[in-house]
Amino acid sequence: MKQTKISEAVVRRLPVYLQVLNEMVNREIQTVSSQDLGTKLDLNPAQIRKDLAYFGEFGRKGVGYDVVYLIEKIRQILKVDQTIKVALVGAGNLGHALCNYNKYSKDNMQITAVFDVHPSKIGTSINNLTVLPMSELNATVAEQKIRIGIITVPAFEAQNVANQFVEAGVEGILNFAPAILRVPDEVRIQNADFTRELLSIAYYLVREGETQNESDLD
Repeated sequence: MKQTKISEAVVRRLPVYLQVLNEMVNREIQTVSSQDLGTKLDLNPAQIRKDLAYFGEFGRKGVGYDVVYLIEKIRQILKVDQTIKVALVGAGNLGHALCNYNKYSKDNMQITAVFDVHPSKIGTSINNLTVLPMSELNATVAEQKIRIGIITVPAFEAQNVANQFVEAGVEGILNFAPAILRVPDEVRIQNADFTRELLSIAYYLVREGETQNESDLD
């Protein structure tokens, strides 16, 4: 694999490629060209070829990519060809939903531990996982070799949870709380802010409405 620094945009596109390729396997499609992938994803085929070329030569000129082989290589690149254990803090509605999704997901990233601070939730079960108190976070992360933490708590609790994840030794955090968190540089943090995304959509809805109104006045 080339040692060129890979941009975040490329890394973010790889799971999208993987999703489409998995759909192709389900439809028993054996080979695919960058042109076909570009059409399905509304991307320039040259961009797809360039993205994949950062990591090696996976296709054959005039033939395209073997779908199963490309899936295997992208999974290796994303390091999901091995099981990665995940801990979730916040056993509320969102936490339940993520655990329910994870139970039926075929991905090798598995939520293996759930934590909460509220006595009413501790000891309850979510998909055969018993909700544990935060006092057991460090020991559980070490025992299960958990590498990623998910935060689904209110904003005012999020930084404290992030601090505890860092102390426990997780390498990455996925944050669903609407809060800007500070973690050491060696810990990767990804924010999934529903409110921010909805506000962005609202902006474009307003712009489209204004464009329509301007057209009506012409």
